[in-house]
Amino acid sequence: MELEQEEILWRDRKHWMWFPFSFTKYSVTKEHLNIDKGFFKTTYDETLLYRIVDVRLIRTFGQKLFGTGTVQVFSRVDTQKMIELRNIKRPKMVKKLISQLVEQVRNEKKVVGKEFYGMMGMQPMMDMDGDGIPDMPDFDEGPDDDGPMQG
Repeated sequence: MELEQEEILWRDRKHWMWFPFSFTKYSVTKEHLNIDKGFFKTTYDETLLYRIVDVRLIRTFGQKLFGTGTVQVFSRVDTQKMIELRNIKRPKMVKKLISQLVEQVRNEKKVVGKEFYGMMGMQPMMDMDGDGIPDMPDFDEGPDDDGPMQG
């Protein structure tokens, strides 16, 4: 079985000043944000774009001098809630690209806010029975809903 390769829309490395001397590589495809870190021990992180909820750009004075910046990505995953793309070239363009791709993939997958935030401030709905449909909490039944309350 051969897996289809996704087209890489952007890629870069973590820079030191303006030099890309690093073993941290970043890439963005139509549906994923990928980070590869390390030389002797390599960690591959992949985040689905539709799980991203916010994107922030930070540029220190030094980063401005060297034409780099840090893009922070906030997601609704349990493993890593904040992901940093540190010292990348053209950070404004990357932030805008990620934001546009997040909206595009959410529209394609018909993902709306309630998948991330739950309903009325409650916990997000989960698929407890594995049928692919988030299970709705039953508000009519209490923990001991055996009938009328007895006094």
